[in-house]
Amino acid sequence: MAWFKKKTDPISAQARALNEQIAALESQIKQLGSQIQQNSGPKLRSTTLPPGAAILPAGEAPSASRPAVQETVFEEVKPVPPPPPAAPPPELINEFGGRKFDLPAWWNRCCNYLRGPVTANPCLVRLLAAGGVQGLSPMRYEKRTHRRRFFGTAAVLLVILFLILWQHYRNP
Repeated sequence: MAWFKKKTDPISAQARALNEQIAALESQIKQLGSQIQQNSGPKLRSTTLPPGAAILPAGEAPSASRPAVQETVFEEVKPVPPPPPAAPPPELINEFGGRKFDLPAWWNRCCNYLRGPVTANPCLVRLLAAGGVQGLSPMRYEKRTHRRRFFGTAAVLLVILFLILWQHYRNP
């Protein structure tokens, strides 16, 4: 009888699984670290030098006959200027040099403004809309409350408008 059991949260279940994987990886790292310490031989040091450097015998100072280590040479980087904005096509310019009204472009701008930005994470939006995240109410309930609030406010405003017009026409 699973009537009184709380539903599992998919996000916390995924977090729990990831934490278990992290713990397994950490234990594996510790095991490998202990194996390396047990098998460690003599530690060797690299003998490579930067280009142009020389190994000097003990007690000898660098002389003029030996080339000194050169400093790093930096190049001057010139930033690339952005391209100039594209000029509008000649059919969109009127006889005074101004831009003509472009109805299709205006309509597209209005539609894009009303549509809003595209979501970066559609999976999260789907979860929120379906109520898949614990503690957050689904979008359908939110829409329903906003819809009811809008119609209630509109009804109150219509009643007030009706009362104002009725008062105006009743007393000429």
